Amino acid sequence: MPIQVTKTFLPPIAEYMSYLQRAWDKGWVTNNGELLQELEVKLKAYLGVKHLFFCSNGTIVLQMALKSLNIKKEVITTPFSYVATTNAILWENATPIFVDINPQDFNIDADKIEAAITENTQAILATHVYGNPCNILKIKHIAEKYKLNVIYDAAHAFGVTYQGKSLLSYGDIATCSFHATKVFHSVEGGCIIVNDDELAKKMYLYRQFGHVGDDYFSVGINAKNSEFHAAMGLAVLQHLPHIIAQRKAKMELYHTLLADLPLQFPQSLPETDYNYGYFPVVFPTENQMLAVREALEKEEIFTRRYFFPSLNTLAHLGENKISCPISEDISSRVLCLPLYEDLQNIDIQKIVKIILQCKENNTLDV
Repeated sequence: MPIQVTKTFLPPIAEYMSYLQRAWDKGWVTNNGELLQELEVKLKAYLGVKHLFFCSNGTIVLQMALKSLNIKKEVITTPFSYVATTNAILWENATPIFVDINPQDFNIDADKIEAAITENTQAILATHVYGNPCNILKIKHIAEKYKLNVIYDAAHAFGVTYQGKSLLSYGDIATCSFHATKVFHSVEGGCIIVNDDELAKKMYLYRQFGHVGDDYFSVGINAKNSEFHAAMGLAVLQHLPHIIAQRKAKMELYHTLLADLPLQFPQSLPETDYNYGYFPVVFPTENQMLAVREALEKEEIFTRRYFFPSLNTLAHLGENKISCPISEDISSRVLCLPLYEDLQNIDIQKIVKIILQCKENNTLDV
């Protein structure tokens, strides 16, 4: 049976159906339903945040964040992220200004941000890559010095804490994805988190076309989500400690078995409690990575070049391209290996055995 790079955690179907039954009985399946409201309350409690809005996906919340802060000019951002981070900036007709990454944690290099600031800079949009925290304290200091907004793309960061607080509680706005591939998911979905009361009122209107009842109060978009998705979120949330514990055990086994190989792994900041969302491996060269990927695929083991390419090289940027040599290098050599809650240890051993065979065949030289 093929081994995929990820696998969606599905709770016992009876648990999911028990939530759906409530929606069925009321005939209330969308438009800020009872289950959606319950999920928002539980997520706010879990994350320890003031305002959270459950939305349709993790991309539209990035667009809402930029729109709500009236960002129309330059946004300092990372080239090492999923394409949605850059596309959201472009979609809002702003200009992404790429700052290269730190070679240890693969996040935007906070030491290089100030040099990229111009009179047109309005915001910093940084990604907590693979759920590892950015240099939050330095980014906050820079933002306050230059009066910039900070948006964190925390798509990978649900369940991660930094200095005892949810990683989603930092910044002016944080967004998250609840796509089926994530540690916590609602099949499709996402959320936007803000601490400011006035900004929260704006988000509430943005999510539903700018209206309450039959009255319209602002510009808005259809970012609503349904009771079916909220039901999945409620069912999955109660299993999250088990999911994270299982993923942690799988990652630790990988690290033990791969310890003697010349591979690089992203490092987390101290005081980080991780969610074990991904297992990225950086090989010495792109050719070695491709050889391992091909060897695994021959055995129906599927990996992902996540993230590739470096976003500063995207063709649709046109002339707006900035050299980011560290990101371009890491993105050419990184490969995410399979990792999910019920991945079997024997499958991890098989994956590592194939990688070791590549070493023995001089495909992966020490």
